[in-house]
Amino acid sequence: MKSKQQLEQDEEEIRILVRKLPDEQRSIFYSQVEENLKDPDTYAALNFIFIAGLHHFYLGKMIRGTINIVIFLIGIAWIIAGHLIIGIVFIVAISAVELGALFQAQQIVKAYNNNIMQRIYQELIQKC
Repeated sequence: MKSKQQLEQDEEEIRILVRKLPDEQRSIFYSQVEENLKDPDTYAALNFIFIAGLHHFYLGKMIRGTINIVIFLIGIAWIIAGHLIIGIVFIVAISAVELGALFQAQQIVKAYNNNIMQRIYQELIQKC
């Protein structure tokens, strides 16, 4: 994971490139960016919800989100089956793994958004 300072520098570099675009392309860029950028607070809120994995779906990481939810559900199933300790271990383990994402929500989403802006910029440049 890039540092906060590096992510901000990357974002500024993209903005400098976008300012050099003709007005029509710049308008297209900003309209596409507005549709695709994600909110760090929503990501953090989804991560904070007890069901592990929902925040991955928010960023389009379907496989990782599915794996997290499956592990969480396996923990619930163990609890329902009467194996409380095993179930709790599964739930605590997946929660501990995802705790880092909660504390780094701002950086994770900024990196995601920078990638989106870079991709949109590259697509616009290729169309020229």
